[in-house]
Amino acid sequence: MRKLLILGLLFFVGLGWSIATFQGLTTQGTYDRIVLDFREEVGSAQIENQVRAIAQQFKVQPSLNSQFSEADHLYTVKGDENLLKALKRSEIAKYTEYIEPDYIYSIPEPKDFEKRVDKDSQAIQPTSQAPNDPLYSQQWNLHSLGVEMSWQETKGSGATVAVIDTGISQVPDLKETKFAEGYDFVNDQTDASDDNGHGTHVAGTIAQSTNNGFGVAGIAYEATLMPLKVLSTSGGGTVADIAEAIRFAAEHGADVINMSLGGGGESLVMQEAIDYAHKKGVVIVGAAGNSAQNSASYPARYAHVIGVAALDASGQKAPYSNFGAGVNISAPGGSTAGENEAGGILQNTINPSTGESIFAAYQGTSMAAPHVAGVAALIKSAGVKDADEVAEILIQSARKVQDDGLNHFGAGKLDAAAAVKLALKGKITFNDFFRWLRDNGYLNPRFWIDGGVIALGPKVLMMLGSYLLAFFLRNYFPFTWSWSLASGLVAGSSGLFFLKGFYLFDAPQFPMRILGSSLPELGSAIQGSGALNPITASVLIPLSLVVLLLGHAQWKWFAIGSTLGVSACLGVSATIDPQLLWLGDGTIARLFLIVNALLCFGLARLASKPEEKFS
Repeated sequence: MRKLLILGLLFFVGLGWSIATFQGLTTQGTYDRIVLDFREEVGSAQIENQVRAIAQQFKVQPSLNSQFSEADHLYTVKGDENLLKALKRSEIAKYTEYIEPDYIYSIPEPKDFEKRVDKDSQAIQPTSQAPNDPLYSQQWNLHSLGVEMSWQETKGSGATVAVIDTGISQVPDLKETKFAEGYDFVNDQTDASDDNGHGTHVAGTIAQSTNNGFGVAGIAYEATLMPLKVLSTSGGGTVADIAEAIRFAAEHGADVINMSLGGGGESLVMQEAIDYAHKKGVVIVGAAGNSAQNSASYPARYAHVIGVAALDASGQKAPYSNFGAGVNISAPGGSTAGENEAGGILQNTINPSTGESIFAAYQGTSMAAPHVAGVAALIKSAGVKDADEVAEILIQSARKVQDDGLNHFGAGKLDAAAAVKLALKGKITFNDFFRWLRDNGYLNPRFWIDGGVIALGPKVLMMLGSYLLAFFLRNYFPFTWSWSLASGLVAGSSGLFFLKGFYLFDAPQFPMRILGSSLPELGSAIQGSGALNPITASVLIPLSLVVLLLGHAQWKWFAIGSTLGVSACLGVSATIDPQLLWLGDGTIARLFLIVNALLCFGLARLASKPEEKFS
């Protein structure tokens, strides 16, 4: 028994040591500055006193991190671990929310990061729906997402994606891409141009100018890019700058934030900024990291950040990609191992040495994250506003991977087409209507001769016939044209027939058939029958309307117009297609329709007399 107790004790001690070691490995980071976040209730005068006290006591000078820091009372000061401990023990600590390292995050780059692409190579055979960008055939990554299907519904218009990175240079293949005002937090200036190439490459995956006959394509190419530079030429930046960039994005209308950067060290200032952006509905995406470790790096590890692992061209986990804790989904990141440029992610960026425009194939979770950010922009553009709902759509639509015990793939592999389809579930879009027109022949010139499922030809004749009857009647009893008369003519003759073609996902279709039917068609609209019901395809409904509305000065003309419309509808039906329930489509049905058409016209003529009451 004693041996079992000892073994159990050793087991739990070992487990605790392992957890502590793991946490230490995942939270360690480098820094040479310290963040001081003064409490909101502390006044400016008190803060100035504390800043002077720090300068006198520790011989260092705190300063606001940027021009945006004053409202949040965010200061930084140059220092190391010894100064950090001393500040936390000092009287200054009671005036701050926290004092913590200003960790340095950086571009998570594999060693063989940059590869130049052979512009003449062909990797994928484009489909007929492909854009005309000449290098699109080499973007295996976009083909693997099914972006062409998603583009049939949305291209990202109206969504803004903040790229928190090394900045963005407007290379030739970003010439037609829209840009929002950004900021350079490294140099504290409004010009957030790229001096590294990484941010421009990332931005291209999200919204490269597409279908412009040049270069490559981007995922949400009608979206707007917001350049926020937080990483220097060498690729490093502080959590204070990154946190302020997140707040800037949230306050200036960003819908999505992409952070293809990372490092060790958990930061409260970063977590607060992420929580702030999340509450404002911003979707935040982060790269998992390129150390092949069993945990994502920060900021992908933070709550409310979608951590993205990288896939190679075969759809497997890229060799360098982090996995495990913090990975929510996987997306193409490429692999250029073995001098295989075709396996990288191809975009237009800059040569950091010369600043000139180049097309380069990069690899990394830095390249995977913007695929997710781009699809998130498509989902936002499709009308989904809530950040958690966007994340849920990304996860539910991902292609699941079986037996993923080490969480290489998170929820699965990113699928743009499935994500957009899920986002639009239950919504009628213009493209749905366009496809209905196409599928039912309305866009085919032969339709005007052959007709279609809604029989546009007869509908036009019914409409014209109702107006001709109204003009004829006007010769006997002059009246003024009005909206009520015109509405009645439409309701009685053709109805809003185009509504019958709308399709509501997972909903019954008879409401649309009823809304799209004329008065004579109402009796068979629910069943969807092509034959008219003799009860509604008769003088009965017009007679009821005239009796009810004749005494009303305005609605009287709706009743008269409806009666004329029904007359035209029955007359055209008797001539072209005399189908009646219970009466068939022969002579009896034809006579029934003609008689009721004449009765309707006589009723309208009687109701139009200006000085006589209908009784």
